[in-house]
Amino acid sequence: MKNHIKRIAAPRTWVLNRHERTFALRPNSGSHSLHSGLALGLILRDMLKLGATTHEIRKILLNTEVLVDGKRTKDHRYMVGLFDVISIPELKKHYRVIFDRKGRITIIEIPAAECNVKLCKVVGKSVVRGAKIQIHLYDGKNILSDATVAVGDSLLVSLPDLKVKEVFALGVGCSVFLAKGKHSGDMGTVKELKTEEAVYTATQGGDVATA
Repeated sequence: MKNHIKRIAAPRTWVLNRHERTFALRPNSGSHSLHSGLALGLILRDMLKLGATTHEIRKILLNTEVLVDGKRTKDHRYMVGLFDVISIPELKKHYRVIFDRKGRITIIEIPAAECNVKLCKVVGKSVVRGAKIQIHLYDGKNILSDATVAVGDSLLVSLPDLKVKEVFALGVGCSVFLAKGKHSGDMGTVKELKTEEAVYTATQGGDVATA
């Protein structure tokens, strides 16, 4: 795999000055797709402005504790994606990765009380040894839980131990956040669920059908 990607060819979800430099830092393969994730070094350098060069960012990661979902990482190419939490305890700063209204990856600062929880969509379930239920989450994480959940539901889990704190069932009246498609980054309330699509009322007004 190539270590870099040309900025002009980078996914449209990346917020970059495409004419400032030729290449952008390419993240290692991880729990998010290239379309929905960024390299940690790119976020620290270009979004948070903690360093002017990748070399400076690498030194920061080696000498300063930077947590992603509650776990320290020193890899400047670590893939960070939707709803991941980046914490820098020394600065007492915490951030969450989201999509903006145009479907682009961005970060928002969050209070310390929110840095220990994360909302995760359930994308699958399986039975493992001991007849235990393993829940597969959208970001590649797998957890064992006795909670009654269905594929499509969302879990509020604690970080970094991934204990289920609350279950949000997918149904009429629940709040949704779109992560893919032309409405990526949009939010609304589910109005109707069909076999292959759902209709939600967007926060900006109007009903939208999505698969």
